[in-house]
Amino acid sequence: MKLTTEAKKEIFQTSGFAKSATDTGSAESQIALFTARINHLTEHLKSNKKDFSTRLGLLKLVGKRRRLLNYLTKTDITRYRAIIAELGIRK
Repeated sequence: MKLTTEAKKEIFQTSGFAKSATDTGSAESQIALFTARINHLTEHLKSNKKDFSTRLGLLKLVGKRRRLLNYLTKTDITRYRAIIAELGIRK
């Protein structure tokens, strides 16, 4: 899945730290982008159960998102709690 530029800008505006379309580097923005990709791949794997290469990519994305969430936990717990609540990610 390739996210369009408009879709990425919308994700960055709604869930970034600075809440702007150019805020692509903050941890919240990256977590939101990874979450969108993870949700798409999860839906794909529900219908294509034997697509193991996509499953591997999904697991890598989940690991990247987990590392960013761990970073936020260590640096600023309030930002961590806000992004968890906003995206509906369980711990």
